[in-house]
Amino acid sequence: MEEELKCPVCGSLFREPIILPCSHNVCLPCARTIAVQTPDGGGGAGGAASGPGGPGGDHADKLSLHSETDSGYGSYTPSLKSPNGVRVLPLVPAPPGSSSAAAAAAARGAAGSSSSSSSSSSPLACSASSAITCPQCHRSASLDQRGLRGFRRNRLLEAIVQRHLQARGAQAAAAAAGAAGGAPGPATCQLCDRTPPAPAAALCEQCDVLYCAACQQKCHPARGPFAKHRLGAPGGGCRSPGGGGGAARKPPTCPEHELEHYSMYCAGCRAPVCYLCLEDGRHAQHEVKPLGAVWKQHKAQLSQALNGVSDKAKEAKEFLVQLKNILQQIQENGLDYEACLVAQCDALVDALTRQKAKLLTKVTKEREHKLKMVWDQINHCTLKLRQSTGLMEYCLEVIKENDPAGFLQISDALIKRVQVSQEQWVKGALEPKVSAEFDLTLDSEPLLQAIHQLDFIQMKCRVPPGPLLQLEKCCTRNNSVTLAWRLPPFTHSPVDGYILELDDGDGGQFREVYVGKETLCTIDGLHFNSTYNARVKAFNASGVGPYSKTVVLETSDVAWFTFDPNSGHRDIILSNDNQTATCSSYDDRVVLGTAAFSKGVHYWELHVDRYDNHPDPAFGVARASVVKDMMLGKDDKAWAMYVDNNRSWFMHCNSHTNRTEGGVCKGATVGVLLDLTQHTLTFFINGQQQGPTAFSHVDGVFMPALSLNRNVQVTLHTGLDVPTNLGRPKLAGN
Repeated sequence: MEEELKCPVCGSLFREPIILPCSHNVCLPCARTIAVQTPDGGGGAGGAASGPGGPGGDHADKLSLHSETDSGYGSYTPSLKSPNGVRVLPLVPAPPGSSSAAAAAAARGAAGSSSSSSSSSSPLACSASSAITCPQCHRSASLDQRGLRGFRRNRLLEAIVQRHLQARGAQAAAAAAGAAGGAPGPATCQLCDRTPPAPAAALCEQCDVLYCAACQQKCHPARGPFAKHRLGAPGGGCRSPGGGGGAARKPPTCPEHELEHYSMYCAGCRAPVCYLCLEDGRHAQHEVKPLGAVWKQHKAQLSQALNGVSDKAKEAKEFLVQLKNILQQIQENGLDYEACLVAQCDALVDALTRQKAKLLTKVTKEREHKLKMVWDQINHCTLKLRQSTGLMEYCLEVIKENDPAGFLQISDALIKRVQVSQEQWVKGALEPKVSAEFDLTLDSEPLLQAIHQLDFIQMKCRVPPGPLLQLEKCCTRNNSVTLAWRLPPFTHSPVDGYILELDDGDGGQFREVYVGKETLCTIDGLHFNSTYNARVKAFNASGVGPYSKTVVLETSDVAWFTFDPNSGHRDIILSNDNQTATCSSYDDRVVLGTAAFSKGVHYWELHVDRYDNHPDPAFGVARASVVKDMMLGKDDKAWAMYVDNNRSWFMHCNSHTNRTEGGVCKGATVGVLLDLTQHTLTFFINGQQQGPTAFSHVDGVFMPALSLNRNVQVTLHTGLDVPTNLGRPKLAGN
């Protein structure tokens, strides 16, 4: 966890940390060192003094920060490295007497003093603005008149650092007492030559060594490479301002209204506010929530995100155990194979002696290669586990804190970090890359004259094993099925692709529906109310492997669908989750449903919500390529009934047939019964049959269809069984 508590600039534990606009933290003293001044683009006295011809022009160019001044953020090219490897941009000293030097002094005064002192009466105070660049993400932000005091103090992080220092100091004191063989007592110097050692006066955070006053002056002077080391009290207290003592922290106050405590949380600004912030108008129109409620909500989100990382950490520990077992097996199998090889070579008398060393070398290289790969995985996994564990410990310490405002200042960024940490455990990261087996075969059959050509032959590439269907991921929806599979664990045969096969839904022969490298596939356009059998096999250069087990998938009995916004004419207006349709044009426009039928009996209804000026809506089925800008049924791709307020007609290829009395009005219900077994299409208006009409030798895929204009609005109702009182009507003459 200690890595989470170190400043990215100085590499030491945070001192008076502040939160930058990018959600990263930095020590307040370090923030003063990386703040830079940029010349103001406008005119004024300062601009004239530091222009291209002025004495401070070159210096202003060196200090300029190429940022997006409209947004307050930008990027820069780092020039130096801090102790922990993060690149930062330090201040460049200005020439004495230059206007830039005066502006820099004004900016430094703004960062370290009150906001009133930052707005000094110097005419050069307005000629330059200050900016700070985050040393981690390299985003820069402009400072306002308050300077660095405009950034919130991360009191939560500061408290965790203090607690960490106290715990570390206590551990050092306990270790010193244990080494002395006595009961824990006052901490003593660890470098003293005297007996007994002198009492410790300071603890160096970087060296983790206790010093008395004399040894500190002699062994740890405050100069040279030790100048940046941070000394604390032996018990964990910090010598730096604001870092010592275990007294209870005061509740944080609003930086805008220093006498008021935080009471609400602004959802738009993602920051805690006091009640005066709401009254002065800055947050008056923003959505605000109770501070305690948002605090609990964000704590719950962080805890939930931690569960995923915790599971991955547990899997990583188990994976490390597995890798170490593989190491042992590789060692044992390698030794066994070497012994077998020696026995075989000794049996081939003197002629095999010259080849034995070569063969042993190959086995050793194979073993070293496998060991190296496993060690690489162990090191990589251990690093990730350490990072995740440190982040988890830090997050748990954050959750223990009872400072809502401080927590909410860092909770969003912390939740994102935990989620990103979980996503870093990519698929396959916790699977060994090599097996413990040695796939080497010694060919000892040839005659004596072939002894000098004796060598290993690599075991032939095997065909892949049968994949394992992941039943928890296999599912059906309407007339679509989704299947997922994976290879068995510890499979070392290469895989070039997979072949997914599906039968016809009636127990017929299997057919290939997918060939590729993916392990997830969705097949659309199947029959409703049908049972399909699916299986998959893998293949590589050596051939095709065995089939997986067969999985049985059942499609839906009835169809649930809506109007398809992608297939409808652009004048069609859909609402109510694409279940209600109307039109913006006085001309007829066509829209299709999202379902496709090729088999079985299907029924759906359309309720007429609006019916003005006696229009002629049309209801029926159509191919996907139907013309969308004319009435349904005027081309050969649609079969429909169009109806007015008195009667209806069946229409196909612009031919009108089967006129029937009975029309529609507002509130009417039109039912459509599609029977692809008998190739009939039957309509019902308020339960009264209109038809049926036969499909003459028509096969293929049909979709529900509708044409209407702006005088009509209808709502679609699906997932309906064929009403028993309607039955299955017979064709006229049968």
